[in-house]
Amino acid sequence: MNVTAIIVAALVVGCVGIILGFFLGVSGEKFKVEVDPREEAVLGELPGNNCGGCGYAGCSGLAAAIAKGEAPVGQCPVGGDPVAAKIGEIMGVSAEAGVKKVAFVKCAGTCEKANKDYDYTGITDCTAMAFVPNGGPKSCNYGCLGYGTCVKACPFDAIHIVDGIAKVDQKACKACGKCVAACPKNLIELVPYEAVHLVQCNSKDKGKDVMAACSVGCIGCHLCEKNCPNDAVHVIDNVAYIDQEKCSGCGICAEKCPKKIIL
Repeated sequence: MNVTAIIVAALVVGCVGIILGFFLGVSGEKFKVEVDPREEAVLGELPGNNCGGCGYAGCSGLAAAIAKGEAPVGQCPVGGDPVAAKIGEIMGVSAEAGVKKVAFVKCAGTCEKANKDYDYTGITDCTAMAFVPNGGPKSCNYGCLGYGTCVKACPFDAIHIVDGIAKVDQKACKACGKCVAACPKNLIELVPYEAVHLVQCNSKDKGKDVMAACSVGCIGCHLCEKNCPNDAVHVIDNVAYIDQEKCSGCGICAEKCPKKIIL
């Protein structure tokens, strides 16, 4: 073995390494992207769930948007007002108190109350029901299928299937909107946490067809609408909707509802 050759090779490799290191160091300084220190501070206050409920690609995306002034300091639904207040201090702005929201499933068609057209055996996923007869075994084409696509989508373990329909744990829910996007029936919406009356049905069928499919579905009778003193309830496409900004929580709509579908 030629010792001289080994030494020369080692020197060549070492010199190449030094040159490359110097070049990379100079390039890194020349082309480095300056990061706003506020962005890093904001990121440190965000919960780190990376759920996407804010509308950005994870917490880092939201932190960058807040630092640039492209997003409000209270954009994170998981952190809520406490996190918004801390980020507001970093950004030098006041954080307005937001309305706490929670996911709500517009269906009360449990196994006992909802009729079925047939028994289904197969993939237990709501999105797969688009490929089976009548969109699933339940007679109501608008109701919760109960196969847990929303459960799988929730990063906070806040939604579970109970007696054939999805139920939301209001205390665990962070209103990230993952379940809303995942539900193929568009049954889940974000509502104010303090809402006292909600319509637990989404069927747009006429009353006769609703009663044939589910014992607790909204039949669009308009009694809730006619008796609301605040003009907060309206029947649209055969199903009642409550304007939470107008609702005073008097409970008259729930009392008048013959199907007792208003919580």
